[in-house]
Amino acid sequence: MPIYHKLGQIPQKRHTIFEKPGGGLYYEQLFGTIGFDGMSSLLYEIHRPTMVKDLGPSIDVTPKIAVDKNMTARLLKGFEVPPQDDYLDSREPLLVNGDIIIGLAAPRQSLRSYFYKNADADELLFIHRGTGTLRTFLGNIRFEYGDYLVIPRGMIYQIDFDTTDNRILYAESFHPIYTPKRYRNWFGQLLEHSPFCERDYKLPTDLETHDETGEFVMKVKKQGMLHHIVYGHHPFDVVGWDGYNYPYGFSIHNFEPITGRVHQPPPVHQNFETKAFVVCSFCPRLFDYHPKAIPAPYNHSNIDSDEMLYYVDGDFMSRNNIEQGHITLHPAGIPHGPHPGAYERSIGVKETVELAVMIDTFRPLQITENALRIDDGKYFKSWL
Repeated sequence: MPIYHKLGQIPQKRHTIFEKPGGGLYYEQLFGTIGFDGMSSLLYEIHRPTMVKDLGPSIDVTPKIAVDKNMTARLLKGFEVPPQDDYLDSREPLLVNGDIIIGLAAPRQSLRSYFYKNADADELLFIHRGTGTLRTFLGNIRFEYGDYLVIPRGMIYQIDFDTTDNRILYAESFHPIYTPKRYRNWFGQLLEHSPFCERDYKLPTDLETHDETGEFVMKVKKQGMLHHIVYGHHPFDVVGWDGYNYPYGFSIHNFEPITGRVHQPPPVHQNFETKAFVVCSFCPRLFDYHPKAIPAPYNHSNIDSDEMLYYVDGDFMSRNNIEQGHITLHPAGIPHGPHPGAYERSIGVKETVELAVMIDTFRPLQITENALRIDDGKYFKSWL
């Protein structure tokens, strides 16, 4: 996260004595990535962050692969993923490889009975339905329909939902998630041609500080296992922090599309990147304004990447018979493009109101058993 932020109380100098008002010291923790070379924040806590009291069971949550080597265009009916009460239980991995897990979740209840940490992956949550608060040990973020929530690996968090009707597209990335490098100058500031700026970020506020001892269950995901660890103090005991490594939000509605006289390629819609995949936001925008422009995307071959599209809202002009919550997968190696009639009917149209999230991976995606359960089984023939 290339922007400095701080909350709470911190000493003037790093790695120096920081005394509690009633005596004793606050405990300093460097919360960093990529060894000591990546983004980091410096935290000050009431209790030692190492106070493990007991260990519970470890559960294997490795996605169950049904199709290892896929060469079939697929349509997954995302809203057929059934709601479940527990936040983690509701997450169903659908498309995976060694870099990313892409899935859907429909949690009915808030995550309050335990704390969660993904020790392997940055998490990207896209809120399709529901409102609430992401609560973390570095502060809270209110979220609503259309928000991306970027949660760096190792972040301790809970989630409060305002309703029981919640739908989330999530990605677990085994590489750090950044804003595209071409949008930033050498200092990290977003440039004038970027489709969003720092003002659009939802930064954490309302730092919760709990001075409580007892037994606090934390579920930690690592190497496909969900470990249960009991800590001797409340994990939200940070009194202050500063740095660059923290959760933040961004609304897809604040993405400002880049348009042109002729059809623009998908990279102009890019929102996030890693070295293994990119995330794009397709938003309402004016269409191409050359007098002979064809607004519908041209046919193209995914030779180097699998393309996943999650359809959020609006009129998906290049697709027929697409509904909210649908996922399409266009695998590398075969061409795809607009559905029959879409190419022609786009001519002369002035704008689109579509809203969608695209994830292009640079390594092939495997299909899970969960995905096959909601696969329509006939999408690959829809261009006939």
